[in-house]
Amino acid sequence: METLEAEILIPTEIMEDIFSRLPIKSILRFRSLSKPWLLRLSSPSFTKLHSTRPHRTSLFISAHDRSARKQHLLSAPLDGEPVTHLMTLDYVDYYDITEAQHLNGLVCFALVKYCSGDDCYYAQIFVVNPSTHNIFKLPEQVPDFSNSRGCYLFGFEESKNEHKILIITDIFKSGTLEIMIYSMSDYSWRKIDVEPPIGFHWDSLAFKVDGYCISVCVNSVVHLLLLDTYDILGFDLRTEKFFIINAPQGVIDYEAQSNYYPDLIKINGCIGVVFDDRDHVLEKNGMDIWVLQDYENRVWVREIIIFPESLIKLGCPFPIDSVNMDEIIFFSFSKLSGNVINVHVYNRKSRCFKSVQLTPGHQFPLSRTFDFGHISCYVERMVPL
Repeated sequence: METLEAEILIPTEIMEDIFSRLPIKSILRFRSLSKPWLLRLSSPSFTKLHSTRPHRTSLFISAHDRSARKQHLLSAPLDGEPVTHLMTLDYVDYYDITEAQHLNGLVCFALVKYCSGDDCYYAQIFVVNPSTHNIFKLPEQVPDFSNSRGCYLFGFEESKNEHKILIITDIFKSGTLEIMIYSMSDYSWRKIDVEPPIGFHWDSLAFKVDGYCISVCVNSVVHLLLLDTYDILGFDLRTEKFFIINAPQGVIDYEAQSNYYPDLIKINGCIGVVFDDRDHVLEKNGMDIWVLQDYENRVWVREIIIFPESLIKLGCPFPIDSVNMDEIIFFSFSKLSGNVINVHVYNRKSRCFKSVQLTPGHQFPLSRTFDFGHISCYVERMVPL
């Protein structure tokens, strides 16, 4: 009896729809099956389709090994899977790595080096997709910092679906500000000329020595905190113009009785202002956060977070990012518990905390010589580099 074998052909659109619902880790495995699979699952149409699906949030972690002078970059899902090692930078000191900033699936950080002399400054900027393990080093475009200071910002222009990196340089002698923008779509630097808002002086902009400014990107606008007035300086990536958002009155009143500076965080796509005031947290077992709920009308809403006593004992926790519209990630620089990293998730609806334990597994054991300097959230996406 003759056996007939029929090949079932599935339309490409249906195949892409099925695969777009898989986690990125599974898609990467299917890419390695053959060249046709690689091309199909790497196409712009598939990447765009995959971006419309629900995505899980993970953590990007920078761990410095002080005994070996190495900086390890790690990613950690919040669903209990082991920590993944992304890359290691050699001959790096603890303060060489700036805060990591994340937007739409990509993470940006800078490796900044200083020597004793003025002209020994240099910086390397990296953009990482922790989900695909792809890493891109920007071409160097660093101005002369011997008579200036600068910082690095990460932005995302939603209308163009484009990531951008900004270098803001404060020139001491001329009293001017120079801005360079790097586009991740055409991979090029360009210099722009901008005017400050009326009544604003560049001296109000706070530059930290490690090349990082306190900033949050929301609605295609990069927001920077001004440490003299606590107002917020916005830079619109679409119009390339600056404007001012006045600080909420509660922050101004709080500053009068606190010795701490506020921080900017992103909460459910909104700007948040928080004081990392250890004395206040220990005294009140709580923390105040001001959220800009209505961006157009500049309406701020104050939220009070109460900490359980068990969390206070671990050290003064501070918010690092929001997981989704209802949850905020808190981290405390407490010692390792065995081979486990503990982070705490606050639910804004239930007003309760839960503890999440991150385990590195056998491939990358943690060490007591590790210092966890930077932790931030990112949404897993297949954004190409």
